[in-house]
Amino acid sequence: MHLSMLPLLVIGFSPGLWGAQPGAAPLELRSSTSQVGRFEKIEFEIHGLENGTNPFNPAVIDVCLEFTDAKGQQSTVPAFHIQPYERRRIQGRDWFHPVGSPLWKARFAPMTLGRFEAVAVLKDIHGERRSPPVAFVCVPSSSKGFLRVSGRDPRFLELSDGQRFFAIGQNLAFIGSGQYMTLSRAEESFGRLAANGANYLRIWTGCEDWALALEARKSAWDRSWSRRAPVVPIPDDPARKCLRLDGSHALQEVNPSHPVALRPNTRYTVRGQSRIEPGSALWLEVFDAKATASGSAESSGWYGFRHEFTTGPNQHWLGAMRFRLDGPGPAWLAVLSLKETDDGPELLWEAELNLPTRGFYHPIDCFMLDELVSAAQQHGIYLQLCLLTRDLYMEALKDPASPQYDQAIADAQNLLRYAVARWGYATSVAAWEYWNEMNPNLPTDRFYTALGEFLKRTDPYGHLRTTSTWGPSPKDCRHPELDLADTHFYLRPTDRNRLEDEVEAIQDRVRWLREQAPSKPAFLAEFGLADDQWRITDEMKRSRSLVDVHNALWASALSGASATALCWWWERMDERDVYPLYRPVSAFVADVPWTGGELRPVTLGAIDPRLRVVGLQAADRAWLWLFHRAAAWKHVVTEQHTPPELSDAAVELRGFPVGNYRLEWWDTRTGEILATHRAEADQEGLRLVAPPFRHDLAVKIQQP
Repeated sequence: MHLSMLPLLVIGFSPGLWGAQPGAAPLELRSSTSQVGRFEKIEFEIHGLENGTNPFNPAVIDVCLEFTDAKGQQSTVPAFHIQPYERRRIQGRDWFHPVGSPLWKARFAPMTLGRFEAVAVLKDIHGERRSPPVAFVCVPSSSKGFLRVSGRDPRFLELSDGQRFFAIGQNLAFIGSGQYMTLSRAEESFGRLAANGANYLRIWTGCEDWALALEARKSAWDRSWSRRAPVVPIPDDPARKCLRLDGSHALQEVNPSHPVALRPNTRYTVRGQSRIEPGSALWLEVFDAKATASGSAESSGWYGFRHEFTTGPNQHWLGAMRFRLDGPGPAWLAVLSLKETDDGPELLWEAELNLPTRGFYHPIDCFMLDELVSAAQQHGIYLQLCLLTRDLYMEALKDPASPQYDQAIADAQNLLRYAVARWGYATSVAAWEYWNEMNPNLPTDRFYTALGEFLKRTDPYGHLRTTSTWGPSPKDCRHPELDLADTHFYLRPTDRNRLEDEVEAIQDRVRWLREQAPSKPAFLAEFGLADDQWRITDEMKRSRSLVDVHNALWASALSGASATALCWWWERMDERDVYPLYRPVSAFVADVPWTGGELRPVTLGAIDPRLRVVGLQAADRAWLWLFHRAAAWKHVVTEQHTPPELSDAAVELRGFPVGNYRLEWWDTRTGEILATHRAEADQEGLRLVAPPFRHDLAVKIQQP
């Protein structure tokens, strides 16, 4: 029998992982509750599906739920395939173990009150099947709904209930077991951020194999930064891949990107298929035991092997596992599987060499994102999810007329469909960000148009859509199917010839964003200091000061952007406990009328040359930040200078109605009100004289 006819385990697309086919059972829909709050999650399980085909491709199996509300209006959400996991914290590490067989689910957040009916709909090669309807009731809740572009002022954001929203936060991009920011630490950070007034985070879900990635080249045999595993075509079946061991590569570690969790005192079975030249032997080593990786011949010299082991009372992880070749001839390994029982869920899905690089969504990473979205929901944090793994798509986007470009659109749409199905219900999901830093010179307009139109049909919640590039991209800021204008910037030594400090850099980039997209929310979605290779500088590592973050927050909060600058170096900020810096900013801007339609940059007259002044102005109110130029990072940290006290700094404002005003001076580090003054605006404007300060001050101006 030809090897291609052997019962190979293709992890992710065969009954070996997805469970035995239940046959043509009736389609059945089961709900988690009969009553749900508005904008809150109701979850459904769908039974009676055949799971043996690719569950991530709607062209093969398309499952969705149709909802009808009390007024007869309909909406549709896609369903999704899921491997449930159990999670624990063991020996200071996150432990994830699959529970039971994979199944189909759907999640929905009703946006109107009253009675609903839900029906599951299956479309595949056999036609269409529908479940009996399931009824539930949507009742009022405290949720304020989803994040939107404001209908009154499209430069800013609001929630479904009309409440204005200004994003205050940072990047927390890389989350994973091998990262500083593990899942558990990220959840702890969510709580600390929320407690200090932050409400927004940018998180990557396309990190390849170093952190969370829904779609990526994850492998138990090597890493993306060191592709050295001897992967070759299978003998007699060149369309498929296997592993080849020989004299130059006689030892192969099994090392998935996620540590493999095991249950103590539990029996596990390793299975595989190998081919070994006469005179050689292939050995499997696990838990310091050695077992042959050959067995009875199945066909053409291929062997199916099996090894069982039982974990000890304190063994929660797989640990070291390797294959060792003895002898002069080569050996090939085509399949490797690890399960708790014969029909249990697969634990070594990263060992499969024939998974597609696009179109398979990694189960542990998807579970991690479930947990992050839930934690964000709990703490009132909104997440900008950077979804697609850029380097899996970038080469395909060079020619919009090519089949490769068409396939990239189709694959990206499938991933977006899955994201809408699994996480779209969550009000904590602020935006789908397509890429982190795509090449701005690629012809991506058609790609963004296709994805934007697809999401209009697929995402009933209307989540924001955005993207980012590795250099300024006016065409992306202006694209009609992208809701946010976005750019990234790091102030490096070579930039200081044109930009003196972090405050000027913020002002410069926000000004550029507003020029490109004057009627869109504007985000400086990555910002920080860096060396000329965009790495964290040595002085940033050494210094306990976070003056650069403090200055960036205040400069951006009052710059006219729709968010604070989302600073990048989250490990440094977490270690130095940056989070209290958010509280004064959050309190100060709480009454800014972001969506009132009247907000504009403050009009300045004469100002003290020692100051930078950043501010916003409404009809008869203003919010200003006064920054002592000598308080920039390069002066305070690099040059070790203490700014001299300013005791007579004056600022003139234009465009205020004649009258009396109340000035409220704020300490930007504590959020305390330092002093209140009275001032009078005449035909020339309003003149302010600041109380003595060394670094910076904020002031609110309003009529009494």
